[in-house]
Amino acid sequence: MRKCIGGIMAAALWASIVQAESTDQPNESRAIRLASADVAVSIRPVVRPSAKEYRVSTEGNARFQAWLGAFRKRAAVQGITASTLDRALAGLTYDRKIIERDRNQAEFSKPIWEYLDSAVSDTRVSNGRAGLERHRDALTRIEAKYGVEKEVVTAIWGLETSFGTFRGSDQTIRSLATLAFDARRAKFFETQLVAALRIIQAGDVSPGNMVGSWAGAMGHTQFMPTSYLDHAVDFDGDGRRDIWSDDPTDALASAAAYLARHGWTKGQPWGIEVRLPEGFDFATAKRDYTLMPSEWASHGVVTPDGAPVPDHGKAAILLPAGGQGVALMIFDNFRVIEKYNGADAYVIGIGHLSDRLSGRGTFQADWPRGDRVLSFTERKELQTRLTQAGFDTQSVDGRIGPNTIDAVRAYQLAQGILPDGYASLKLLDRLR
Repeated sequence: MRKCIGGIMAAALWASIVQAESTDQPNESRAIRLASADVAVSIRPVVRPSAKEYRVSTEGNARFQAWLGAFRKRAAVQGITASTLDRALAGLTYDRKIIERDRNQAEFSKPIWEYLDSAVSDTRVSNGRAGLERHRDALTRIEAKYGVEKEVVTAIWGLETSFGTFRGSDQTIRSLATLAFDARRAKFFETQLVAALRIIQAGDVSPGNMVGSWAGAMGHTQFMPTSYLDHAVDFDGDGRRDIWSDDPTDALASAAAYLARHGWTKGQPWGIEVRLPEGFDFATAKRDYTLMPSEWASHGVVTPDGAPVPDHGKAAILLPAGGQGVALMIFDNFRVIEKYNGADAYVIGIGHLSDRLSGRGTFQADWPRGDRVLSFTERKELQTRLTQAGFDTQSVDGRIGPNTIDAVRAYQLAQGILPDGYASLKLLDRLR
């Protein structure tokens, strides 16, 4: 479930969220359900692999088996028993499609307003309210124990797996072994693979029932194996921390435990929509500049209906679409959700969905829907050009994080344009 991939949620899940259809079902869910259903065998001719594809697959699997032999020795040194290794790794083969999916994650991401259209669609809100009501007793007990509001836990469940309807069907051990064998992020995925073996060894799940996303995230709330070991709980008291079964209780409690252990404050908002005054100093709209809401109110920052925001704690101003979109006052709980997944859009999606489940309305300000989001290549170009112009983004990775936003704002100030930190196509054209 940076955690993405830096903890709970694997990078693949971002694509599954932003590509969700208006029906609240991710694009792959129908194929996965069909693959697991008891359906008749197709009579269509089978397209056989070409000689080159067969050779690549065979050679890859031969190298994979050699790697697997060496891995068994490394895992044994870390306390994984021979019987666990035999059960989990028997017949394991290299899955080339996993690597293809890792290499071909979408170059374009949706702008935040399109992401929220799906993440907080009317269908998802309706399904969330139904799920909340269906599991109200368990969620109420979870909230009482961990101090995390039931609507927030339900929102995580909704964005991660559409309330349990899309948990993934890939064999976790095969996925993690394939990715650990691959050179790109071998260390990270080998750590996850050993953690997955520890879970099997502890008896929480069998190798066959350990399934999830192609990148190794598992269960209703998509925990990576290390996060499972650190934070999963046996809330229903059956002796197993079961996040895979149809009953989501342990998974929901585990998500709440995760947030609680990262500092969740019950009763504090994740964020509140605000209205900025004429002449607002956009240079103050950054994560490390915080004031009490009453102090922000003295600068003219109030709710859309003109009321001051209550003093829930120090807060920063976030402009997810620059000065022309929704403005948010964000609190420490925003940072806590970031521990689950560090993408601002994800955090806003969780927060806004939880608000809708609590009965609050949609955002009141408009989004700049005419804007086109920068492609991955364009984002890297933006970072390169900013750095070359003397506004160092610290890295050229195609991710618009705090360093790049600060560089954008510094460039805007130097150019005498609105310093909202928004990485737009118009800004890139100016740099060009």
